[in-house]
Amino acid sequence: MKSYTYKNISPQIHPDAYVFDDVVIVGDVVIEKNVSIWPGVTIRGDKEKIIIREGSNIQEHSVLHADPGFPLTIEPNATIGHGVVLHGCTVGAHTVVGIRAVLLNGVRVSENCLITAGSILSAGPRFPAGSLIAGTPAKVLMALSESDIQNLKDTAIEYQDLAQEYRAHLVPCIHDR
Repeated sequence: MKSYTYKNISPQIHPDAYVFDDVVIVGDVVIEKNVSIWPGVTIRGDKEKIIIREGSNIQEHSVLHADPGFPLTIEPNATIGHGVVLHGCTVGAHTVVGIRAVLLNGVRVSENCLITAGSILSAGPRFPAGSLIAGTPAKVLMALSESDIQNLKDTAIEYQDLAQEYRAHLVPCIHDR
């Protein structure tokens, strides 16, 4: 991991977070306990605060940024899929954001939601708890069932367990050339 102080503000990274070595974290960023951040992620808190709450996971090549007046908050046990862009928004607890989705300034997604891959949540809308959200521009398609919501919660637990396995078993390879 590469972390940088910016304008005298340093990232705060809980010692129990699992952060891959090529992640870049800049400025006003808070990463809580049992968060996992996977290869190629960039988190840039140079204009506004970014908070990643306990148990959440940020998967490969996602980009997190914010603008003045639009902080970025990821609530507990959220899953941010591969290649997601989060910009000045709020992602609710136990929400899963699908691969390559984009959430822009002012978007507020409540808890227990599923945002499908490739969806674009344009600046400003609010989405209710327990929703399936899809499209460009995104809209609520339906309410999720209790079993759907349990699957969202299970995804966060799976990534917490995977981070522990990586911590215990990942070893860099040294190749002779």
